[in-house]
Amino acid sequence: MSSEAVGRYMPAVVTLDDLTAMMTADEHHRYEMSPEGVLSIMPPPGYAHAIIATRLMAWLLAAGVPAERVAQAVGLRIPGPDGVGGRIPDLIIWSKVQADAVWLPVTDVLLAVEIVSPGSEGVDTVTKRKEYATAGIPQYWVIDQDSAQTVTMHRLDGDTYTVQATMPLAWVLNTDPAEHDLG
Repeated sequence: MSSEAVGRYMPAVVTLDDLTAMMTADEHHRYEMSPEGVLSIMPPPGYAHAIIATRLMAWLLAAGVPAERVAQAVGLRIPGPDGVGGRIPDLIIWSKVQADAVWLPVTDVLLAVEIVSPGSEGVDTVTKRKEYATAGIPQYWVIDQDSAQTVTMHRLDGDTYTVQATMPLAWVLNTDPAEHDLG
């Protein structure tokens, strides 16, 4: 389908319900939207990306973080001055169990993790970092898919993030999640 044909059927203002409908109709892409209404369309994560997320999740579960408080690829409602956007972090940890919904509030999020894929570097390291800080998410980790799978841990300081630590994923997986205030 051409971009002209797609554009003809797009609503003037895209909502989170529209994003949900697009994801339901197209299982080959992930759809996100900034609070300003900027639509992002990405291919699904690759194998290496999925393995990083799985290793993190296994580490958390093995350390006793309840499975109901950890999820991969769940939508978050991201409030902003111009509206509400929807982001899908690669991994989220909550302070308590959440209700079953497609787009969850950021209220109880302890940590959002993004695994950088080719083409998502700017969105993951700049745009989402600002949006998650503005939303009040206490911690934001960015994991590069370099040879060390470098994890950059950001902690909220006021209304912006400061880098708390940068280390290879293997080092992170040899620590106790409690050292990182992850519940």
